[in-house]
Amino acid sequence: MIFIDLESKLPTDGDLAAGIRWSQADWDAWLAEAARLVAELATLNAAGRIKERNELIDKHSGHWGKLKPWLLALSGGKCWFTEARDIASHLDVEHFRPKKSARNVKGPERDGYWWLAFDYMNFRIAGNVPNRKKGVWFPLRHGSRCSTYTRRCEGDEIPHFLDPTNAYDVTLLAFDEEGKAIPAPGIPRWEEVRVKRTVERLKLTEHQALAEERRKVWQNTSRLINKYLQALSDTRTSGAARERLKAAAREIVCLTKPDAELSQVAKWCVRLRNHAQLSRLVG
Repeated sequence: MIFIDLESKLPTDGDLAAGIRWSQADWDAWLAEAARLVAELATLNAAGRIKERNELIDKHSGHWGKLKPWLLALSGGKCWFTEARDIASHLDVEHFRPKKSARNVKGPERDGYWWLAFDYMNFRIAGNVPNRKKGVWFPLRHGSRCSTYTRRCEGDEIPHFLDPTNAYDVTLLAFDEEGKAIPAPGIPRWEEVRVKRTVERLKLTEHQALAEERRKVWQNTSRLINKYLQALSDTRTSGAARERLKAAAREIVCLTKPDAELSQVAKWCVRLRNHAQLSRLVG
């Protein structure tokens, strides 16, 4: 999982490539259309015309689709949940809070967060596997407040799923040498529950191809770490070892850069060595 600082990003940002960056006028027009659509949804909802409300959401899916190139650019083309680049399939614009109906761990489905259907802050980029598996699931902790259109309180909800736009949530997910997504060491019990629920529901470990690619990254990173530590030891007596140290450090840094595929796996491989000088390479 990769942290995406969505709160401080806009498609009008000047650091975006010309083909992705929006003009202020176009962005204002997109926001105005989103507001118009939500007002129409609210009218249908107030009239109890839920089927028509949901059909309207589906009919205008292209509106959030317009933001896909920008959302992809924020993660370097990677799924925000898996950090994988799905070159053989399409990455989706996923709604973190489901738009038409929502399902808890137990009990019947409840109404969805339809008022967030066109709210870009509710959009995430997800690979086909986690997006299809997640579906309408959005469990809340027992006793959590549940937001509604008339009583908005999304900030007070306590969801089970980890959110890639929450920097704290991203730190809760770790990886092991087998490519499995696991709870980070030492986190509280409730956070362990959240990690396990997220991993299970989004198939972050069950999807074998993903686990295998993580295992390869771990093995490669571990090999480079061994080279780095050996060269570090040899620098006491060998000038040539400094060049080996430099080369190994550069490769480790490249594997752990935010735009590298599965970079969090490489970072955890480094962190779990518990070596101060090595850890400084990844911050």
